[in-house]
Amino acid sequence: MATEFNGKIELDIRDSEPDWGPYAAPKAQPDAPNVLYLVWDDVGIATWDCFGGLVEMPTMSRIAERGVRLSQFHTTALCSPTRASLLTGRNATTVGMAMVEEFTEGFPGINGRIPDDTALISEVLAENGYNTYCVGKWHLTPIEESNLAATRKHWPLSRGFERFYGFMGGETDQWYPELIHDSHSVEAPATPEEGYHFSKDLADKTIEFIRDSTMIAPDKPWFSYVCPGAGHAPHHVFKEWADRYAGKFDMGYERYREIVLENQKSLGIIPPDTELSSVNPYSDVSGPNGEPWPAGDTVRPWDSLDDDEKRLFARMAEVFAGFLSYTDAQIGRILDHLEETGQLDNTIIVVISDNGASGEGGPNGSVNEGKFFNGYIDTVEESMRFFDDLGGPSTYGHYPIGWAMAFNTPYKLYKRYASHEGGIADAAIISWPNGIRAHGEIRDNYVNVCDITPTVYDLLQITPPATVRSVPQKPLDGMSFKVALDDPAAPTGKETQFYTMLGTRGIWHRGWFANAVHPAAPSGWSNFDKDRWELYHIDSDRSQCHDLAAEHPEKLAEMQELWLAEATKYNGLPLSDLGVFEMIGRWRPSLAGDRSSYIYYPDTAPVSVGGCVEIQGRSFSVLAEVSVDSPDVGGVLFKQGAGHGGYVLFIDDGRLQFVYNFFGEEEQRVASPDPVPLGVHILGVGYVRTGTVEGSHTPVGEATLYIDGAAVASLPEVKSHPFTFGLAGGGVSAGRNLGQPVSQAYRAPFPFTGGTLAQVRVDVSGAPYTDLEREFARAFARD
Repeated sequence: MATEFNGKIELDIRDSEPDWGPYAAPKAQPDAPNVLYLVWDDVGIATWDCFGGLVEMPTMSRIAERGVRLSQFHTTALCSPTRASLLTGRNATTVGMAMVEEFTEGFPGINGRIPDDTALISEVLAENGYNTYCVGKWHLTPIEESNLAATRKHWPLSRGFERFYGFMGGETDQWYPELIHDSHSVEAPATPEEGYHFSKDLADKTIEFIRDSTMIAPDKPWFSYVCPGAGHAPHHVFKEWADRYAGKFDMGYERYREIVLENQKSLGIIPPDTELSSVNPYSDVSGPNGEPWPAGDTVRPWDSLDDDEKRLFARMAEVFAGFLSYTDAQIGRILDHLEETGQLDNTIIVVISDNGASGEGGPNGSVNEGKFFNGYIDTVEESMRFFDDLGGPSTYGHYPIGWAMAFNTPYKLYKRYASHEGGIADAAIISWPNGIRAHGEIRDNYVNVCDITPTVYDLLQITPPATVRSVPQKPLDGMSFKVALDDPAAPTGKETQFYTMLGTRGIWHRGWFANAVHPAAPSGWSNFDKDRWELYHIDSDRSQCHDLAAEHPEKLAEMQELWLAEATKYNGLPLSDLGVFEMIGRWRPSLAGDRSSYIYYPDTAPVSVGGCVEIQGRSFSVLAEVSVDSPDVGGVLFKQGAGHGGYVLFIDDGRLQFVYNFFGEEEQRVASPDPVPLGVHILGVGYVRTGTVEGSHTPVGEATLYIDGAAVASLPEVKSHPFTFGLAGGGVSAGRNLGQPVSQAYRAPFPFTGGTLAQVRVDVSGAPYTDLEREFARAFARD
């Protein structure tokens, strides 16, 4: 595009010659294809039927039939890093994304902020005349910047996307998502009772964004980055979709692996002599101080389960499969629209999963995945209480780790492990009928996620720009494999790829793979220099079954040295396998600051995790400045969290009430014996931690309700969350319950009526409630 004015300027415009070149918007090349990135979440390579799995995905098969499947595609083993690598064409550590955004650190490779000199493909394509849309999961903004007071520098609309509809963090409730539309919070357009599901909403919005532009400029190409929540926890889907798989997983995860292994061989996804790895390959490995291999990363053999356990575990797999199939059907609607409007054949479609299947459900699975992030392993007995509700709004489920091994067949381990194929070897499909001749074929070239965008640039005949938005750019780390799409025998030139994630390490070089044996965070083992390393000829041993370290010590040493060189080059250090409570205790910047007192107002946007008060098992007080004008007063004064964990102060039937919802298992409730009288009051609750539940790390305390400083009711032995209410749904709102209700005692949003709520103060200083009430009352009087 011209940047200098080449017209002529005279005194009179009639004698002047205009030049629109410097001012015109960039324009794409004629017939430039659209680009659609479809990023699935936590889906192992052995899940979909088009890769040999037993989950029916007709839309993914439809794309595969018109394109190529990549049988040696690799990611980073975790969400944010893979997405950053995909969008930039660089290693995740190069762009500061060695960790998910919830646990970033103040180091070049882990800070969670993609720098301007490593532009996203959205920024590059916008400068090449494309419209750009982001729909679904973002997870590329630090948690402390994912709120309405923060800078928008790392939000989608600041990184080349013209439209955004989705959620900022790592996961969200599929029935009650935390939604951002462009740059502001919005509520979902319907409720689960009205048939709402997030996957359908995302498909609707994707079609809407595309239509909005193509009906004005039908020849202008677009780039859509579409990232459904499936199949990340929580696994949510309508019962009828889960029921489609009734009985399909009753054989158990070990037998599933055997069936799928043969399917993969028949399809050519893996070499015909590939073996199955053990489901517990490192159960005999201990840490430097004698620590056992983490119990949360251990599979319970199917034959060791009783009948109820088998029924529960199979149902969890059915829900997961239904979730994927339902979402696949919604993506099918996007493809249908493209086909009906004549756009499908000229759309480059890239499909990937961001990492292997997730082991975060632990050995027993969970009806509340939030327990994993609070240091708990869920019990079968607790989950069985919710058996008939699995997949519904009252659960926040995740299958047991045995299914993670199954959905990663034939590989070892799962998400979080960059040292093993189960974490990094994932499904991928590329289709462009107008530009890629191969249809229904498989490519076995070694590909990393950082190679995708360089390949798309190559397909688009776009040279990676030297500057983007006037910022000089670092070179791409990835390299194009376009030649292999046309000729599977053509060398791509890729020789090396290093990996690091949560203390795990690996490196691929010319068909060999070396890896450290170390459990992923939150193991807390440290002592990385004491780890044993393994060596595999991965070209012939895809499942890492035959360790050649003893036979080829020189080769192993060469690979270890190469890993360190690559890690140093690409900001791969320091290593971290911090435990949950170590992570909690580390300081990180926050707009909320280190203060102990917070003020919230009604009728404002919800405040999300990372910007709101964090209770974290401490004593706390909630004080609400309220005018009660009617005996029919009622509604939520303040809430934090959701139905899978949180607390709420509200008035119902005229009485002040408090509920602490412990992981969705138990609503601990206390209410005032009498209605709140008319007039102006300070209403509140004080929670005083008194200790922990014997034999556990669960905080326990006493909750007391107050009206104008007088205690009116109390409840002892109230259990609270030790760390977080979850990666999603843990935010706060005053005057109403936005999102899922914290308590079943009311129906959300249950806005406060019959009076006026002026403000709410939440205090975590540990000061006595009565002292805080007097201070609040003085401030109240001044107002």
